[in-house]
Amino acid sequence: MPGPSLAPFGALTFTYFAAIGLFNPYAPLWFQSLGLSTLMIGGIVSLQSWTRVLAPYAWSWAGDHSGQRVKLIRIAAAGALASALGLLGVTAAVPVAVVTVVLFVANSGVVPLYEALLARALLTPDGGIDARRYGRVRVWGSIGFLAAVTSFGALLDRFGIAVFPAFVALMNALMLAAALRLPRTHEEPAHDEPAPPVLPLLRAPGVAWFFASIFFTVLAHSSLYAFFSLYLVHLGYGKTAVGALWAVSVLVEIAFFWTQGRWFPMLAAERWLQVVAAFTALRFALTAGGGSVVPVLVLAQLLHAITFAAHHAACIAMVQRLFPGRLRGRGQALYTTLGYGISGVLGGVGGGWLIEHLGFAAVFWAAAVAALLAWGCAAAAERALGTGSGASSSV
Repeated sequence: MPGPSLAPFGALTFTYFAAIGLFNPYAPLWFQSLGLSTLMIGGIVSLQSWTRVLAPYAWSWAGDHSGQRVKLIRIAAAGALASALGLLGVTAAVPVAVVTVVLFVANSGVVPLYEALLARALLTPDGGIDARRYGRVRVWGSIGFLAAVTSFGALLDRFGIAVFPAFVALMNALMLAAALRLPRTHEEPAHDEPAPPVLPLLRAPGVAWFFASIFFTVLAHSSLYAFFSLYLVHLGYGKTAVGALWAVSVLVEIAFFWTQGRWFPMLAAERWLQVVAAFTALRFALTAGGGSVVPVLVLAQLLHAITFAAHHAACIAMVQRLFPGRLRGRGQALYTTLGYGISGVLGGVGGGWLIEHLGFAAVFWAAAVAALLAWGCAAAAERALGTGSGASSSV
C-alpha cells in the first residue's frame, strides 16, 4: 500500500474498481434473472458508455470551477450508493434502466475528479507526476477489480444471483467510506474568477491528435470488453478457461503499475502512445487469427500490460502536461469522455453489427485496424507537439 498520505487514494481506487469488477461482469446475469430480453440487457449495459459521453465532463467542470474536488467525489460516491440501494427495489425493465443510469452518472464523476486530485498530490518539480508513486496507487484499482471478479463470482454461485443488488450496495458503501477518508490538504481553493476555457486547447493540432489516438486505441479495446468472452465461448472454451485468460491480463496489468517507475521513464509519453498502438494492433491480430490456439491467446493477453496499463500511464502524463492547473479536471474528463464514452458506444454497436454479418474474428481484425489508426494519430501528435523520444523522469 502507498505511504500514509496516499493510502486514502489507494483505498478509493481499490473500492471503485472493485465495484466495477462486480457490476460489469455480473449485472447482465442479474438482468437475465429478472426475465429481461437479450436486447434489453444489451441496451441497459450500453447505458454506461452513453453516460460517459457527458457526465464526467460535467463533474470535472464543477471541480475546476469550485476547487472542491474532494467534496464532489463524496457527493458522487453518495449518489452511487443511493442508486445501488435503489436496485434493491426494482425488477421491471424501465425502473432497472433508470436506476442504472443514475448509478452510472454518479460514479462517472469519481475517476476524473480523483485523478486530478491525485495528480496534484504527486506533482514533481518539473511539472510531471511521480511515476513510481502513481503506479503504486493505481495498482490497487487493478487488484480491486481482480479481487471482485474472482470473489463475487464464487459468492454469487453460493448464494444465488438474487443477492447481486445487495453486493452492489455493499461495494458502493465501501467506496463512500473511502471517499470520506480523502484528505482535503490536496484540494485547490475555490476561485472567484472563472476557470480558463478548454476549447482553445482542443483546437491545437497536437492536443487533437492526442485525443484521436486515445479514441482509436480504446475503440480497439472495446472489442475485448464487449465480445472477448463471447468469442472464447464460441470457440469452445469453458468458463474456467475464459476466467483464466482474463486473469492473465489483469495480473500483468498489476505488474506494470507496480513497477512502472522503472519502465515508464524510458520513453516520452508521446512515444509510449505509439508503442502501445503497435502492440495493440499485434494483440488483436493474434486474437483474431489465433483464437483457437491457447498459447497465442495467452501471448495476446500478456500484451495487456502495454496495451492498457502503459497506455493509461501515458495518457495521464499527457493530460497532466497539456491541461495544467485549473484545466486538469476537465482534461481528465475529456480523457474519459473521448476515450471511453464515445468509443464504447461505437465499438459496441459496430462490433455487434460486424459479428452478425461477418463473424467474431472480424471484430478483432477491425480492432487491429483501429490500432494502426491510433499509431498514426500518436505519431502526428508527437510531430505537432514538437517532442521526441527522449526519456521522461515522471509520468
